[in-house]
Amino acid sequence: MALHLIKLSVGTEDVADLAAWQSDPRGQGPDGLPRHVTRMWPKRAEEVLDGGSIYWVIKGVILCRQRVLRFDEVDRGDGIRRCAIVCEPDLRRVAATPKRAFQGWRYLKPGDAPRDIAAGAEPEEPLPPALQAALAEIGVL
Repeated sequence: MALHLIKLSVGTEDVADLAAWQSDPRGQGPDGLPRHVTRMWPKRAEEVLDGGSIYWVIKGVILCRQRVLRFDEVDRGDGIRRCAIVCEPDLRRVAATPKRAFQGWRYLKPGDAPRDIAAGAEPEEPLPPALQAALAEIGVL
């Protein structure tokens, strides 16, 4: 069974903002795929690569996910080994789920992962993250 990652998307306002960053060359690897570079290398990489995703926390709410394709080593010439989490370009919306802030990334068990929202079921105009968090907190979303 696949294991997932969960990560804060710092400075991101909404899912569209994350998508815009990832479509910019600064958010991509040499192959044009979106990636997030981190200092920590997952010890359970094989489990994540067995169909796992990275779930993105935006403004205190898990709002979307991307399937993790691979982990690439990144060398910036400073002697620090970094890991690029390379993802599919498609951002899949998930049920808004509140999540407190944390540092780095964490593992997320499949049973704890928010469910996907069916394509076309999301509203045309997404709710602001703060409102999504409030509604998710009381169990409406």
